[in-house]
Amino acid sequence: MQEKLKEQVLDAFQLVLRPIVKILLRFNVGVSEFTEIVKKSYVDVASTEYGIRGRPTNISRVAVMTGLTRKEVRRLRNMIEAGETSLSVKTTPIAEILHRWHAEEDFLDEKGRPAALPFAKGEGSFSDLVKKFGGDVPPGAMRTELKRIGSVVEDDNGDLRVVKRSVSPSDQTDNLIASLVHAAYPLLSTIVENCANEEGPAGLAQFSAYSSDINKADLKRLRRISYDRLSDMAESFDDLFMAYEALHEGSDNSDSTVVSVGLFYFEENDEHAKYTW
Repeated sequence: MQEKLKEQVLDAFQLVLRPIVKILLRFNVGVSEFTEIVKKSYVDVASTEYGIRGRPTNISRVAVMTGLTRKEVRRLRNMIEAGETSLSVKTTPIAEILHRWHAEEDFLDEKGRPAALPFAKGEGSFSDLVKKFGGDVPPGAMRTELKRIGSVVEDDNGDLRVVKRSVSPSDQTDNLIASLVHAAYPLLSTIVENCANEEGPAGLAQFSAYSSDINKADLKRLRRISYDRLSDMAESFDDLFMAYEALHEGSDNSDSTVVSVGLFYFEENDEHAKYTW
């Protein structure tokens, strides 16, 4: 029975790995490099999640759990402890400006929406916004880029207005990393959490709607409707998160943590992916 369950889990992971392998091949990452990070992850999780009385799992137990040699476990643990597995994903100045334009009271109108901002007229101006939250990016350069990507328009009076709240990184590598860290990782972590409790789901929200019988002629319309609805929902959650951020603004941030809500639309385009709904 246990072997049958293991086989089912491995079959599911083989399906999940198809898009991952597509990404890795696109970036010229071979099996040996991918295997190395898989082994690091095995050692990291086995060491930190299966210790006794709050202490890391010892090397012998990690070797037994993972099937790696004790020498290999020691090598990988040394790399992990040296910080060679750290990953930092930072928001872009453009994304930060758009976020703050929707969040900071100084840049909102009386209805709580992003105000039309003069380019350079003291406090509450676009230049003031960029100076506070845009790092070392000059206001003029920020204005030019926001207009170029269609997030901001400039009226006849020279005031700037937000017309698109989100922005996709122009560098597809940045886009990929952000998507993996902020979408794929939270979704998989939620699945783990909800499956870990033997008495029932852990209670974290995890919903999906699917159909295996959509006419291909309807996909374009369905894709557009899904995009609009998911975009509206994502913005509503962004507003909710910003409201909670404002509750403790300026206070000690040592007790903060990360939350994420994932919304997505999917069409199967891989004819070789083998699964049944």
